[in-house]
Amino acid sequence: MTLHNKSVLITGASRGLGRALSLILAGVGARVVMVARHKEPLDAAVAEVAAAGGTAFGLVADLADKQQIHAIAGEAAALVGPLDILIHNASILGPTPLQLLLDTECEDFERVLQANLLGPFRLTKIVAGAMALRGGGQIVHISSDAAVAAYPRWGSYGVSKAALDHLSRSWAAELEGTGVRVFAVDPGEMDTVMHAEAMPEADRQALTPPAVIAARIVDMLRHPPASGARLSAPDWQLGKEGTP
Repeated sequence: MTLHNKSVLITGASRGLGRALSLILAGVGARVVMVARHKEPLDAAVAEVAAAGGTAFGLVADLADKQQIHAIAGEAAALVGPLDILIHNASILGPTPLQLLLDTECEDFERVLQANLLGPFRLTKIVAGAMALRGGGQIVHISSDAAVAAYPRWGSYGVSKAALDHLSRSWAAELEGTGVRVFAVDPGEMDTVMHAEAMPEADRQALTPPAVIAARIVDMLRHPPASGARLSAPDWQLGKEGTP
């Protein structure tokens, strides 16, 4: 599947994996809308894409804020046209250092769910129907190994990602036959600001650069897997053919 001239919306796009995805997708000719909460790093990321010859637009918005979701979808469509690809990359850890569930405030737990689960649900709810009417589209949820393995102090984040995985499967089941593919991707451990905040003691040199994982996810978009799949980016074989 060619990605040239596709309209793409990526959340959490100012740094890390979202920034790397934006660079690669714009580099192959996609029109990219980059969403992030903070203006300065987002402007810098958009400028980096432009300097590399790609087409990208920045939207400052918070996926955890219900009131902003319709504006995100509407402004993105106005900038690049009806969306062909939606990548749910934005997520938060909650307070750091990471806390035991017994020490986690209810409001902090709720904030993580708003950003990591309800935000993607609300945005997909707006975008998926239009994709189905056009007969195609791809929706990607960036997951985590914390969705399938329970780690002390990762409770809020892990619960949100486990629920996101099932949300992805549920969307896939309900959109079956429409041409819209929905899948989740575990990116593995990457050298990102979020990882450093969660595990400051980790050896950064042992972590995978986000650009490596981004290239694998872009390859998944080129060779789409079966809708409802949950994939491991580190294990993905480049050029692998998806289910027709």
